[in-house]
Amino acid sequence: MQVLERPPELEHVPEPEPIGERAPFRVDNPFWMRALLLVFVVAPLFALGYAIWQLWQREVFWIDIALLVGFYTLAQIGVTVGYHRYLTHRGFVAPTWLKFTLLVLGSMAIEGPALTWASTHLEHHAKSDREGDPHSPLDGFIHAHVGWIIDGFYHDSNKYGHWLEKDRMVMFVTRTFPIWVSLGFIIPYMVDGWRGVLWGGVVRMLLVQHVTWSVNSICHTFGSRPFQTGDQSTNNWIVALLAGGEGWHNNHHAFQRSAFHGLYWWQPDSSGWIIRGLEMLGIIRDVQRVTPEQMAKRMARDTAPA
Repeated sequence: MQVLERPPELEHVPEPEPIGERAPFRVDNPFWMRALLLVFVVAPLFALGYAIWQLWQREVFWIDIALLVGFYTLAQIGVTVGYHRYLTHRGFVAPTWLKFTLLVLGSMAIEGPALTWASTHLEHHAKSDREGDPHSPLDGFIHAHVGWIIDGFYHDSNKYGHWLEKDRMVMFVTRTFPIWVSLGFIIPYMVDGWRGVLWGGVVRMLLVQHVTWSVNSICHTFGSRPFQTGDQSTNNWIVALLAGGEGWHNNHHAFQRSAFHGLYWWQPDSSGWIIRGLEMLGIIRDVQRVTPEQMAKRMARDTAPA
């Protein structure tokens, strides 16, 4: 079992300003790119409306639901286990074939290339709910959920995640991002035609994205805060159920490198269960955990009178 420590890459991040002092939003994307992102975010809502109409007309078949659930699960694993707990926070060490698989599945979620996703998330942790946070509810709930994407926030991988730029596989999957995105629509089409594209592609994409974005918005607004983390991160059990355990967000902000976000038996964490299974099979190693002593010490410190 590995002892948790602060990632050395974050040690050189400048101390953020106190909560409430906000910097101008960093927008480096051109107007056409922001317009494209707006269409990308809004257009799937119309597909969802059509899908709901099909349900009402009872024109949905089991293969449609199977594609939706299957590709939703795969994309979610790619984001939660791959992009987040593995690539960004180094929660465990994986063999090359698994690393590639997880990064491809994460790309199929269509939340950005691997380098962009990890860099943005590292900046979020470095400045959580403070000056420069890419998606803080302090700038508005809608901004935290999706506004920061529509506004065209641009990642700074030179400062946050520069070591990833030296990782050949990360850069390969990042540069070939359109291929993996396309694959997430081509496979459903081969199975179920355009109905497969609707359910296993567009509707799946919409659900995965908004569940992930809910961690940014809901889990910094509504829920419990057992650990004082210096930000507004919360634990929200509904988001945890939908997002593979990512809703235990206050736990995560308290212990960033932990591969498990559900720290108690009664906190469901399906991504953590997958990681535990891979560890038991001997596929991954050096899995980062939080010990009971670390938790007790942290809670005792946080609840001690001033």
